[in-house]
Amino acid sequence: MEKDVHIQYLKGVGPTRAKLFHKLGIDTVGALLRFFPRTYENWKDTVSILEAAPDTNVCIKAVVAQMPEEHRTHGGKILTKTTATDGTWVMTLTFFNNRYVKNQLEEGQEYLFFGKIQDSIYGGREMLSPRFVKAEGGTGLHPIYHQTESLNAKAIAKCVRTALDNFPDLLTETLPDRILRKYRLPSLREAVEKIHFPQNEDDITAARRRLIYEELLTLQLGLLRIRSDKQETTAPAFAVDYTQEFLYSLPFTPTDAQRKAVAECAQDLQHTKPMSRLLQGDVGAGKTAVAAALVYSAAKNGLQSAVMAPTEVLAEQHANTFAKFFKDTGIRCALLTGSVTAAQKKKIKAALAAGEIDLLIGTHAILQQDVQFRHLGLVVTDEQHRFGVEQRAALREKGNTPHTLVMSATPIPRTVALVIYGDLDISILDERPKGRKPVLTYAVDTSYRKRLYAFIKKHIAQGGQGYIVCPLVEEGETDRVPAQALYEKLSESEFRDYRIGLLHGKMKPKEKEEVMRRFASGEIQLLVCTVVVEVGIDVPAASVMLIENAECFGLSQLHQLRGRIGRGEQQSHCVLVSDAQNDTAKKRFDILCKTNDGFLIADEDLQLRGPGDFFGSRQHGLPTLKIADLATDSRILHAAKGDAAEILREDPMLEKTEHARLKEAVEALFADIS
Repeated sequence: MEKDVHIQYLKGVGPTRAKLFHKLGIDTVGALLRFFPRTYENWKDTVSILEAAPDTNVCIKAVVAQMPEEHRTHGGKILTKTTATDGTWVMTLTFFNNRYVKNQLEEGQEYLFFGKIQDSIYGGREMLSPRFVKAEGGTGLHPIYHQTESLNAKAIAKCVRTALDNFPDLLTETLPDRILRKYRLPSLREAVEKIHFPQNEDDITAARRRLIYEELLTLQLGLLRIRSDKQETTAPAFAVDYTQEFLYSLPFTPTDAQRKAVAECAQDLQHTKPMSRLLQGDVGAGKTAVAAALVYSAAKNGLQSAVMAPTEVLAEQHANTFAKFFKDTGIRCALLTGSVTAAQKKKIKAALAAGEIDLLIGTHAILQQDVQFRHLGLVVTDEQHRFGVEQRAALREKGNTPHTLVMSATPIPRTVALVIYGDLDISILDERPKGRKPVLTYAVDTSYRKRLYAFIKKHIAQGGQGYIVCPLVEEGETDRVPAQALYEKLSESEFRDYRIGLLHGKMKPKEKEEVMRRFASGEIQLLVCTVVVEVGIDVPAASVMLIENAECFGLSQLHQLRGRIGRGEQQSHCVLVSDAQNDTAKKRFDILCKTNDGFLIADEDLQLRGPGDFFGSRQHGLPTLKIADLATDSRILHAAKGDAAEILREDPMLEKTEHARLKEAVEALFADIS
């Protein structure tokens, strides 16, 4: 493979144009070849001047009737005009500040003109600044790229053609022959040529299929290699599976989804290969019961477990829940957080090291060096994306590579989960426990606000609690409702006789913990907050939520916020308050009002926003995809994942000659990921 070349050394580029390419993220010739068109213009199907629909992009084949003439406007700008005819009518062609067009259009020569046609105020028809090529050999599909300033699609396409003609070795085949044959894929050279300069729609389809597969295969190879690095050591295998014994002891009937998830985990735990599993379930789907079954089995096998939560309040809540699950079982639990006294910490650490504690629940305090387990076999982390990679690694190192379960209440489309959590197996809880009532959701405008406050008071009078969620902490230049100002206003007016609290991200951690603790205990009746409450505590009495400026939040985020209520026996209500009239906001609200299914909502959110914005890929340490679309390419993703696993089984380090280019591609894709 030829060494890549800086873009400025490509013929026709130079230092000035190289700066424009840099703005598009293109610094090398290789990057230019991988800068794929975002769409195409169809210049194949021409229409006549007479029949062309106004204000619609059309392609017209016409002969230039006269030499272009230049005129100067009062502002000193150049205006170039000419006329062209196709025998059905005549159209005027007008170009603005294009000093080259008079030498590019020849009288009597036939061209293809592409642009929007309109009726001229002087009669006849007119095209403003159309793009054009000579008619012979000029028909086809023209690539359109993301562009910047004077670097337009035509200029980019010209540079791509130069790169293809002069640097063929930059497109050395990356895929093994057997894969090309298996899926009947074109070569890399052929695919890149066709994606930039297709002759027909079939060319685009074939090229995209090849390039999407290659990108997703490269991605999966990288993620699976990351995973294999974790699995070089061995975990303690559970000699006997006690999970069913635990499930039978529960005072309620587990859902089928819970039983399936427990069985999948139990299967993993019986092997020395460390379990790395994501337990993904909507709010209230019963993830903690699944985790408890695994902890129970670990304890019965003489192994310790650790459960780590992102906040003290959540850790305390977990401790209370696990204590109820393990009542009368003999399993010994302990809670370790920053608030535990020094004397208690010393006692807990000594008991843990001696093997006298089966389950340690805590926050980051668990990661301290002097916290030593006797025989750690299972690690459970709650809400994985709240912890850094280093923190999870530090927890794993507390034992001899313990099994790992990650619990997340953030519903993610399965295709996205395969990528974001590509190094984990996935278990999904997609059933709600029997008897849990879905949250009723409504969308109203701001004229309802007074009535909504009365509605909240009614819930509080019945022993309930409420949230008012705001998009901002403090007042800004927008008309969005700020939490601080609303809290102060409501404390002095509508809710002056109620116990009202404020929670936002700018508060110190201890202040936030205290507010959440007071709300959980019922001391605070109404909590005015920002999205900091999105991943929070279980408050069964919270039965009503108002979300101000609901149009400011994504669909999945609105669903997550709504998940803070509906955890008790009473019927809960979520009200989306917004004056927004745009179609996207209306569609979001309509979906939320119709369903409580977090996975269906996540799929809709992916379709509405696109994969680039869905989950903030960067924060998950994922490379940016250039052509694959997780919303539509799920079949190729599944195929690529299976092929990646097969390749790594036979060549774990990608050392074989046929995998050399794939290895380079993996390293390049993950180069900027830490």
